Amino acid sequence: MSDHTHNSPARRVFIDKQSPQAFRALAQVAEVVRTTASEAGLDRTAVELINLRVSQLNGCAYCLDVHTRAALRAGESPQRLGVLSAWRDTGLFTPPERAVLALAEATTDPASASMQTSAYEAARQVLSADQVSAAIWVAVTINAFNRVSIMSKHPVSLRRDR
Repeated sequence: MSDHTHNSPARRVFIDKQSPQAFRALAQVAEVVRTTASEAGLDRTAVELINLRVSQLNGCAYCLDVHTRAALRAGESPQRLGVLSAWRDTGLFTPPERAVLALAEATTDPASASMQTSAYEAARQVLSADQVSAAIWVAVTINAFNRVSIMSKHPVSLRRDR
């Protein structure tokens, strides 16, 4: 039995630690996706907006913590991060950002065919084919990381930094 498994039903297996080879493969996919996004012209801020919006939808506290810090380091404003869950109701996001956020939501909740169609058609008006593909890959990848953290119950610790 690994250090990351416990007899108590309330304790979770940290699947990233329990199956490190699988997790390393996922991390390698994430690195390729980051490069793909950059080469397609999606800046780091757009990538982090996707990561955050998907993590909001999935309720992944750990990924929200990680990607809020990453977005701030990439130059994102606290104001925009604060209203991200209501991005449609503000004028703070550019048309390309709105397009990637809609694609991220459609990728995360694929059950709505009409939402997918609408998001895709809107995205094609302002994004290149490479950008559409990259945005969807970013959403697919963060969805996978969300599942790892949610199912592992990765903890979020209080930090004293700003």
